[in-house]
Parts: sequence; C-alpha cells; structure tokens
Amino acid sequence: MIALFHPQEFHQSYPNITHGGISAALLDEVIGRAIMAFYDRNTFGVTIELNVKYKKPVPYGVELKAIGRITRDAGRIFEGTGEIYLPDGSLAVTAEGKYMKRNVEQISDTTFVDNEWFTPDDFPDEVSI
Repeated sequence: MIALFHPQEFHQSYPNITHGGISAALLDEVIGRAIMAFYDRNTFGVTIELNVKYKKPVPYGVELKAIGRITRDAGRIFEGTGEIYLPDGSLAVTAEGKYMKRNVEQISDTTFVDNEWFTPDDFPDEVSI
C-alpha cells in the first residue's frame, strides 16, 4: 500500500514539524489497509499493536510517501511494517504493527467503502522513492 500525503500547518506540533501522532496514524493506515491487496477492498485491519520509531523530523507543506506491507498473515491476525519517506528520499519514520482482519461490515456501515475509501482521480500510476 502506498499513500501520498501533504501535511499542512494545522498538522504541526513543534514549529515547522508535523505532529508525531499524524505520522503514526498515516503508518497505521497504510499497514492496516495493505491487507486489501491480498483479499479485497472490504477487508480491513483493526490495530492490535503499533510500534513507531521516529528517525527524522517530518516537515509540513511537502509531499510525503508512506509505504505499508504485510510481513505475516496468520488467519485472523496479520503483521506488517511501514515507512514514511521525505521528499529527498530519506527515511523519516518507521512502524511495525499487528492487526486483526475484519470485513468492513463488521466495523462500519456497508456504504463506508463507497463513500469514504477512494483513490483520487489524480493518483499517479507509478511512485518512485
């Protein structure tokens, strides 16, 4: 799973720095939703555990690349890792997590996928790091 994210000033913690919780949430999403690549768009990951390591400050007002992948799929539980990369390609934040597989119908209204989970029209075909 790959996400492009442009943090804004209102995501700021310290001056010119995106709040660490925003970075953690971004990684939680890309790891938790990476399971969709193996099942379908109605299969989500509900977070059981998330460990985040902050390696560099994350500025706002730039495009960040977040990548999440599945490292272990064991029935109802899966594990994954993810990273956030800065515009210069350097690694800023890493995470590893454990998730429970859930069908969207078990955790939300069935219209959630159609109304809230979408790919923007301008999403690029290819993303390089």
